[in-house]
Amino acid sequence: MPQSGSLRERLSRVKPTRWARFASVAAIFAGWVVWLQSWWVILFLPLLADIYLTQFIPWTWWKHAKNSAVRAVMGWVDAIVYALVLVYFIFLFIGQNYQIPSSSLEKTLLVGDYLWVNKMVYGPRVPNTPIHFPLAQNTLPVLNCKSYIDFPQWDYHRLKGLRNVERYDIVVFNFPAGDTVALNIQNPDYYTLCHFEPGGAAAVRANEARYGKVIYRPVDRRENYVKRAIGLPGERLKIRNNIVYINGKPLPEPVNVQYNYLLQTDGREIDNATWESLGVSSDDRTRIAITEPGEKYGARSLGLTVADDGSVPPIYQVPLTAAMLEQVNALGWMKHAMRVPVSEMVTVYPITHDYGWTRADYGEIWIPKKGHTLKLSAYNLPIYERVIRNYEGNDLALSDGKILINGIATEYYTFKMDYYWMMGDNRDNSADSRYWGFVPEDHVVGTPMFVIVSFDKDKGFPGIRWNRIFTDANPDK
Repeated sequence: MPQSGSLRERLSRVKPTRWARFASVAAIFAGWVVWLQSWWVILFLPLLADIYLTQFIPWTWWKHAKNSAVRAVMGWVDAIVYALVLVYFIFLFIGQNYQIPSSSLEKTLLVGDYLWVNKMVYGPRVPNTPIHFPLAQNTLPVLNCKSYIDFPQWDYHRLKGLRNVERYDIVVFNFPAGDTVALNIQNPDYYTLCHFEPGGAAAVRANEARYGKVIYRPVDRRENYVKRAIGLPGERLKIRNNIVYINGKPLPEPVNVQYNYLLQTDGREIDNATWESLGVSSDDRTRIAITEPGEKYGARSLGLTVADDGSVPPIYQVPLTAAMLEQVNALGWMKHAMRVPVSEMVTVYPITHDYGWTRADYGEIWIPKKGHTLKLSAYNLPIYERVIRNYEGNDLALSDGKILINGIATEYYTFKMDYYWMMGDNRDNSADSRYWGFVPEDHVVGTPMFVIVSFDKDKGFPGIRWNRIFTDANPDK
């Protein structure tokens, strides 16, 4: 029966087991408040006391309902609500699962891997959008509507973690260029779309039938990406012939780094067994047609074999690690294995200015560091314009050759956050910082700890990669 009586009477009827449960929950709650460092949250402690002890609010009224159907339905509702609250707090402050959708980090992480992402390593973020469905990033399935409510919006605050992001960490983060989205076309991103669309942003927004509604997404509701941290705050980075240099020194490549190669056989087709032994999935191999005569990229001009009758033996384009390349070269019937020439089909960052950079030869750039000041110029402003305006919330303009920040003419800017340079191991097939720039610290979600389960779609149902279950998600680190 529901409780009644004064506070003293209610407390006198509380069983020792309820006191023990309340003490445990209160201790966990108090520790969480200390970690959160938002002391006003302690005001919710009396609510916990009422749930476990006094019950002035009839939390379990349905248990005493005469209608059995009400008791049954509310029993399920009660269990589901508790489960959702628990999942909400685990996903926000401890970690969550994440699926690898693309091959940008192969062979370290494979398409079909489901990872456990630890948010406590770098410290979990207090959510920008506290009211959201915990099992969906930004869109509810079936209903195809937003999974979050825009109000309230909280400022960025990260709880204390174990350490900062380190070089070679694999990091899950919110897509920096995902703040504004044209719902019908999300690849390329909105800014790249507007840059190449005649008429720019106005044309994209005016053509909703083609591009879809243009919406804004808060930081924590932007799509999740996963890449490897290559450049850290305050460092100078450049890329020459695919080799990354940090502060002028070449950076050792991850063991599993991959580049695109052209493979040419002696005339035979490569069968599935060979592809499987090499570890090349069906999505990562392309049978290409290079014919003669050719001009810039004809077979002979690339150093490939052309038969006496003018036919060209089979050619495949595939990404390979150094170890995979050794396997290929050991095949007696493989005539050629050569790097694919770099041919940029997409403009590298920043898309608003052409510095003559490519994914293989990029920079040099300085990675912004919190509290450090940079002298701005017409030359370097395009590199940092998005940081200053979009990520750090300033009004930025050019007037009569002068740089105006929040209406004040200046040559200097002091950064409010740390930034990172993220790249995929599959270097020629990775949409990473070379294409959309720096990753702000407030976009960092966590780091993958282990593979929960992995599915290989080339193997059919269920296609489980048993050898990857509970394996280290970053063996190169």
